[in-house]
Amino acid sequence: MKYRKLGRTGLEVSVLSFGASSLGSVFRETDEAESVRTVHTAVDMGVNLIDVSPYYGLTKAETVLGKAIAGLPREKLILSTKAGRYGAEEFDFSEKRIMSSVDESLQRLGTDYIDILYLHDIEFVPFEQVAEEAFPALDKLKEQGKIRYSGVSGLPLGVFERSLAYRDLDAVLSYCHYSLNDISLLDILPLLERKGVGLVNASPLSMGLLSMRPAPDWHPADMELRALCKEAAEHCTARGADLTKLAVQFSTANERIPTTLVSTANPANIRSNIEWTDEPLDDELLSEVLAILQPVHNRSWTSGRPEYNGQNNR
Repeated sequence: MKYRKLGRTGLEVSVLSFGASSLGSVFRETDEAESVRTVHTAVDMGVNLIDVSPYYGLTKAETVLGKAIAGLPREKLILSTKAGRYGAEEFDFSEKRIMSSVDESLQRLGTDYIDILYLHDIEFVPFEQVAEEAFPALDKLKEQGKIRYSGVSGLPLGVFERSLAYRDLDAVLSYCHYSLNDISLLDILPLLERKGVGLVNASPLSMGLLSMRPAPDWHPADMELRALCKEAAEHCTARGADLTKLAVQFSTANERIPTTLVSTANPANIRSNIEWTDEPLDDELLSEVLAILQPVHNRSWTSGRPEYNGQNNR
């Protein structure tokens, strides 16, 4: 496993990190014992960053993760969780709720501190709410020693630009913007690097688009994007290859992207993902797949309020 520096935090993070959303049965019904084995496999193979949220499985993911890490050395793990989003349409970024949310997460995770706390999907509320209450709560939590570092997460890249124009952040968590079909995250890399912000890239499979399995019905991608990702998957299969493998390798290969989150509740799957990061990219196959996806290059979808959605979402 390779490791990279996470901005100015001083943390050394594994290039592939573990997204614990699957432990909350977000994508399929999961077995708790298998979920625990998955976490242990990831950690045994060198993964040191694990991300979760009370939103995933409506606290189930945090609860299961807490059981999984109970016997592991806490100092060897970098734990991140989130606050502010608690349901599909349930958001509360008030200072009081952010503070109580962290206390609840600490209990579920069985620890007395969080390494990184993100404000979760802030694009769904007016920025003023976040600025006036949630950001001050982060500062208080740091003073209390309950969190070490803090940041924001969201889909639109405008979330990070807006936040960084207002205050410094330790880290940001972006998803679906550095993958085979969308590399628009590179547009804000200079800003993040200039300010020393740690970057966590999530969803190298674009929430299931870059897979042989059909994208889920709820996926917000348009039909052309879905169709071309399916064509790319079929092309890889015809070449005796796996689009999922290519996608994971592509997202972890760029040294300017410190770490990429993948989520699974299957030990064999996480083992494969980790092993892929040590194998060389098939440059010829990569060129063929990128050519197939070129008509939808950097095409995304709208998430949240209009003021966060700019040129990167169309």
